[in-house]
Amino acid sequence: MRVILLILFITFFSSCTKLESAEQVSVEVNEAEVEAVIDEIPVIIDPLRIRSAEIAASMDDRLLASHVIISGIDGRGSLPAYMIQILKNYPPGGVMLFNYNLNTSNEEIKKLITETSVLIKNESGIPPFMAVDHEGGTVNRFFQGVADIPNASYYWDISQTEGRDTALSRLEITSRNAAEVINGLGINMNFAPIAEYLMDDNRIFLRYRSYGPDPFFTYQASSAFMRSMQQEGVLCVVKHFPGSAGHDPHYSTSVMNINRDELDSIIFPFIMLINNGARAIMAAHTAIPSIDNKIASLSSIFMQDILRSELGFEGIIISDDFIMEAAGGLNHFQAAVNSIIAGSDMILVWPGDLARTHAAVLSALNEGRLPRERLIDAVQKIIYEKLRMGLMD
Repeated sequence: MRVILLILFITFFSSCTKLESAEQVSVEVNEAEVEAVIDEIPVIIDPLRIRSAEIAASMDDRLLASHVIISGIDGRGSLPAYMIQILKNYPPGGVMLFNYNLNTSNEEIKKLITETSVLIKNESGIPPFMAVDHEGGTVNRFFQGVADIPNASYYWDISQTEGRDTALSRLEITSRNAAEVINGLGINMNFAPIAEYLMDDNRIFLRYRSYGPDPFFTYQASSAFMRSMQQEGVLCVVKHFPGSAGHDPHYSTSVMNINRDELDSIIFPFIMLINNGARAIMAAHTAIPSIDNKIASLSSIFMQDILRSELGFEGIIISDDFIMEAAGGLNHFQAAVNSIIAGSDMILVWPGDLARTHAAVLSALNEGRLPRERLIDAVQKIIYEKLRMGLMD
């Protein structure tokens, strides 16, 4: 209502060119008339939203609990027998591929991905996201020469020597070519780009993985990477919201001692990316005590209040791996459940943890700690993106 009244005020004031100040204008608004105007505005219904909600609502508890999980798998070239049984019992909504799955020929990679995807689809009726962590440079899970991308810092250096347009053009071409290759292997999700610009707090951890110290160039480069990947059928997971601090969060805590105004400045690239097509974001195990004592991946303030309500993000929120030290040494099965309760839609687990994580989600659901509506909402968002990408019939 406040937005509509503001629009009415601006429209009226702009026509009163002879008035010297806004204080001279008196506007009386009949709220009933305004509501009547609102009622006349056509509502655009997205059929994919309706369809994804129908599918999620029709799923039983076992499949709902499975679908919020992105699991690693064992195997190279083909799945071992025990892994086949695990995936049949708990068909995850996504699969994360690592170097030990991918350090083989492209033919073997395609074989493993096809076998895994078909197995999960046959069991759940829904194909999984097949994901990889492919930022490029130092974060590359493939053999050298397969979908190569330079470190993010390379493009910042090019922007300083040859200009931003040249740097962004090269980045767009390189990331599009890489996306074409990995999508051809069967991969449709990439845990990249990093949308954090370099600061004193994150410089030790990110180094060459960041697009540099300029917030706007970081947004531009992340956007070019994301746009190119998604045009080739690879959904990008922008990371790590709201930011990182200290050393590698796999081995140390991540705490940002900043206030809300400083946070708004730090998340500028994320805000711009949300407004320009970001459809998946990774929540970091970062604590900002002035805002919430909980790390972002366990915080409804960061995921629901800030990401959803304030920034208007409607895509998938994925929590980082809870085995990391930055998660605070929590029981990672329960932490994963608490993350979903707080607002994440997908959680990362290792192959050996898939069954126990699934059991923890089911237990929380049965006990009422995890509202069924929250779980269905998460699954609906996942299915919506799969429908948008054409992964489902």
